[in-house]
Amino acid sequence: MKRIFIATTLLLLSAATIAAQPRKTCIDHDWRFRYGATADAHLADYDDASWRSLNLPHDWSVETEAATALGDNVGPFSRKSIGTDATGWTVGGEGWYRKHFTLDKADLNHRLLLYFEGIYNHSEVWLNGQQIATCNYGYRPFRVDITPYCRPAGEDNVLAIRVRNEGKNTRWYAGSGIYRHVWLMRTPHLYMDEWETDIHVVGSALTADSPTCRLQASTLLHNDGDRKERRVLEVTVYAPDHRVVATHTERVTMQPHTQQPIIVHLDVAQPQLWAPAHPHRYTATLRLSDGKTDKGDCLDIPFGIRTLQFSATKGFLLNGEPTLLHGGCVHHDNGLLGAAAFDRAETRKLTLLKQNGFNAVRCSHNLPSEHFLDVCDSIGLMVIDECFDQWLVAKNPDDYHNYFAAESNHDVQTMVRRDRRHPSIIMWSIGNEIPGRIEPDGIAAAERLRQQVRTLDTTRPVTAAICDWDQPSHPWRDERDNAFRSLDVGGYNYLYQHYEPDHELHPDRIMYGAESYPKRASENWALVERHPYVIGDFVWTAMDYLGEAGIGSAQFVENGKNGTFFQPWPWMNGWCGDIDLIGEKKPQSYYRDIVWNRRPIAMAVEEPCPQDHYQAISQWGWQREHLSWTYPDVAEGTPLRVNVYAKQRVRLLLNGEPIGEKQPDATFCAAFDVPYHPGTLTAELVDVPRSDSTCIRLQTTGTPVAIRLCTDRTTIDADGNDLAYIIAELIDADGNVVTSDSQRIVHFTTDGDGILLAGSNASPTDMASFRSATPRLFEGRALAILQSKRLNGTGTIRLTVSSDGLPDATISIATEHR
Repeated sequence: MKRIFIATTLLLLSAATIAAQPRKTCIDHDWRFRYGATADAHLADYDDASWRSLNLPHDWSVETEAATALGDNVGPFSRKSIGTDATGWTVGGEGWYRKHFTLDKADLNHRLLLYFEGIYNHSEVWLNGQQIATCNYGYRPFRVDITPYCRPAGEDNVLAIRVRNEGKNTRWYAGSGIYRHVWLMRTPHLYMDEWETDIHVVGSALTADSPTCRLQASTLLHNDGDRKERRVLEVTVYAPDHRVVATHTERVTMQPHTQQPIIVHLDVAQPQLWAPAHPHRYTATLRLSDGKTDKGDCLDIPFGIRTLQFSATKGFLLNGEPTLLHGGCVHHDNGLLGAAAFDRAETRKLTLLKQNGFNAVRCSHNLPSEHFLDVCDSIGLMVIDECFDQWLVAKNPDDYHNYFAAESNHDVQTMVRRDRRHPSIIMWSIGNEIPGRIEPDGIAAAERLRQQVRTLDTTRPVTAAICDWDQPSHPWRDERDNAFRSLDVGGYNYLYQHYEPDHELHPDRIMYGAESYPKRASENWALVERHPYVIGDFVWTAMDYLGEAGIGSAQFVENGKNGTFFQPWPWMNGWCGDIDLIGEKKPQSYYRDIVWNRRPIAMAVEEPCPQDHYQAISQWGWQREHLSWTYPDVAEGTPLRVNVYAKQRVRLLLNGEPIGEKQPDATFCAAFDVPYHPGTLTAELVDVPRSDSTCIRLQTTGTPVAIRLCTDRTTIDADGNDLAYIIAELIDADGNVVTSDSQRIVHFTTDGDGILLAGSNASPTDMASFRSATPRLFEGRALAILQSKRLNGTGTIRLTVSSDGLPDATISIATEHR
């Protein structure tokens, strides 16, 4: 381990333009799909007229066809799933995609590429009957030059893609299909490459008062033509308010069929620094021209100026300021949408994290989508970008360990090359809980991956997540002394008890909780606040996800029997997130608000445990408690456990009568046993003026009278991809959400210029409601996700929600072409 690791960096990347044609065009629309093995489907003249038409991104594992074909299913879930509880009982298999497209003469004057952001899992790509690419790592983006395979202008080109998600290849829900965007890219034959273009800060750490900073911009020029070319390279830096703040111009001469690296330096005065509280972003434009016209390659690169420093004595400094990582781990799925990476779904997920106190996210355990990182850049979420869950030793027989030796260098380089422009990324993670990591081959693999990263980026530290339960033959001292050899920053999974003793032996080691249990939040965070060498904590997880079914469960178990780690059918999601599957805040998130000083007081009520039972809480679980004082099945006078969370003395009242006062314990919890009587339960801080922030109330709800609809946005893009998320809430006459009517079904119907893409509730066990137009309510709520139709003008989507005995509720979402 280095004593001090200093990193300086910035950036991010977007599409650019070449003359009148876009450099990068999304081709998500108008695909054909067929589930199942299909002979000759790669041939250009294969008749696909009967295939299903769809748009990307697409994940067939959350649709019913695969599970129905396998049998014994409820919706997309089958008891026969080879992934069982790990994949949430969903089904993979084989699927085929085909797309027809034509090119014009202007297209064919360019170098043409297809860019696939993500296909899970094994993909084979054919164009016009010729195989042009394969990919074995379902999270790796890849590009392929299609210029030699394209047909003349105006003729039909046929793209065919075979996707296989077979065997036991994952520990969580991965999804199946072309689940991220596909792009057609055009460049001249003298061009620059986004993945070979980088910008970073040169020199010592910046602070908010720095009068200037020096930037280094680098790229690689390619001349694929047969002639020597002379060009002018212009680099222009624009401030967040679009002012020009730096320029550089130089002449370059390129021999035919050569590459030429370019490095330029630019000085920016009074830099506005990127940070979570103010994610300022600049834009650098790199343009190749003949000096007379604007024709030529051009890249527009948004970026952020910021510096990183890591040390065991000062902790993590962002722009010279001590910064603690309020972190959460996330898998890549988007709940009801499966793995499909719709831009709006990614934006909403990350916005919810930011709104609930997270300033950092760990991509567990694979590369995220491009848009995911763009959003983190724009809203100020720091990122640990992670690559692998396996190296040389299997976790499942069909997982990535089969390809690691041959392909991991390329795959880890792809992560760094694509993502290093993003200011949000603060660390590169080369693995999670890797078996064999302290054997000779594992130690060598870690150092090799580290060197692959450092070849491309020296501005960020290399990390990995280490645990102690997957190496039973090795005591922790072996892990402590060997697993961290090639890491600049050590990630500890569920090992906060080792921070202090490990620091005694390795005083230069920088540590953080790469994963931690929700119910250990206070213990973990106390160490983060106490020791500069512990720079943050990442809870498992920030948001519920599909698969690892029931890992966060809390079950009432008959005395004398044992609880289980994973939960059986019909459990299908992890249920360990701070935020549930439809985006609602769970009790553990309110508790984290107390730990992180985001609110002074919170309260929840535990479900009564049946007689002769006990509550078996998973290590990742949370006790069965609710933000509710409505228990119609509980006899009055029955004692209920009320947990008040705070950092100072609290008072509890029921219907205005004092129940008692308590000082919260070391975990910030004051527990009261309260005889149940309907009414108003009030918790307040003692010896402080009463206000909305120092007092919290739970009200027994009345009879449901209506459904309230709450939308995240009232206007969306009419691009056929954008989404609106609408929560349907069951309310009483006072507007309180009625959580006790768990069997009530709501009916979603839409008309107008959009569709119901998915409906469901947040329940981890209600398979019948998942992606249903008639879901049951859970905790008084259900979610409808609407998707726009593709329009050139404006339109309206209307959602009507009905339920027996209640008036219909209707909401309209405007759509407009932007």
